[in-house]
Amino acid sequence: MYSFLYRHVLCHVDAEKAHRFGVVAFARLPFVFRVGRSLGIIPNPGPAAAREVMGLRFPGAVGLAAGMDKNAEAVLGLAAGGFAFVEIGTVTARPQPGNPKPRSWRELDVHGLRNQMGFNNEGADAVARRLARLRASARGRAVLVGVNIGKTKVTAPEDAATDYAYSARTLAAYADYLVVNVSSPNTPGLRDLQSVDALRPILEHVRAAANEAVPERHVPLLVKIAPDLADEDVDAVTDLALELHLDGIVATNTTISHDRGPGGLSGPPVRERAQAVVGRIAARASGRLAIVGVGGISSEDDAKAFLDAGADLLQLYTAFVYEGPRWVAKLNQTLGKLSGKSGTR
Repeated sequence: MYSFLYRHVLCHVDAEKAHRFGVVAFARLPFVFRVGRSLGIIPNPGPAAAREVMGLRFPGAVGLAAGMDKNAEAVLGLAAGGFAFVEIGTVTARPQPGNPKPRSWRELDVHGLRNQMGFNNEGADAVARRLARLRASARGRAVLVGVNIGKTKVTAPEDAATDYAYSARTLAAYADYLVVNVSSPNTPGLRDLQSVDALRPILEHVRAAANEAVPERHVPLLVKIAPDLADEDVDAVTDLALELHLDGIVATNTTISHDRGPGGLSGPPVRERAQAVVGRIAARASGRLAIVGVGGISSEDDAKAFLDAGADLLQLYTAFVYEGPRWVAKLNQTLGKLSGKSGTR
């Protein structure tokens, strides 16, 4: 049914409008997906799919990557629809409209998406209020939620650490884990923050802010990197993450290594490099960091390849747009059956 809807309706709607339609549908109709689960239309992953990572018990390996639910509007629906965990954001310290439209495109010939959104979001304070309402309910507390934070566009690079720390301090209490995003290609100068000298103070400030905001528990902290980093830079970020005792790395974001127009490209074109980055981090970290693999995973074989390369968890976005929620739920169930046991990191 979803494939018919996508091919004959959504595919002919402006990409950003279709995105907004999806967020609203998941936000307003979570009960529909819960009924689908109870009837077996949307598969349940089963206990074998669970994985222990970063001290958290994930009900499955496959979660939603940041970028879909920027303002934490649709967490319950997305979780009921098949995702084992939901990463919201990217959230910035201050609200911002993002880049001028058009800024989102489908690349149908490669089953990809391209965007130049620019961290459009309601800001940390508004998102914190929405997450507080979510966490006030038993269902809301049961969902594993990651919070992806980025730099406000107007913040000068020398003030980036303070900017990120504000978001961390505001949102950490509602997050199962935090992700520092320094890898979007759509905020000028953001990727420059992946250099070790620029990244170190950001991660230190975020860690301190999260500890201050939530002294009673450890909020896992990860950093999200680009697939376009050179191998030696991937190594340098991995070494920094180990030195600072981060909990993990999200690999990878969208790529700018394409000739299709402005913005970052996601989907199958980024898969090979993303998997290679996962493998490189895994070899260097030797189990000391959790790795979230993301980038072009669009089949069971892709998912298995990322896990074999060293990923502990997986995230999807583009394949979800093309294939729908039932496919995500089925992938979680299938990976659980294949593993037959919980993963641990």
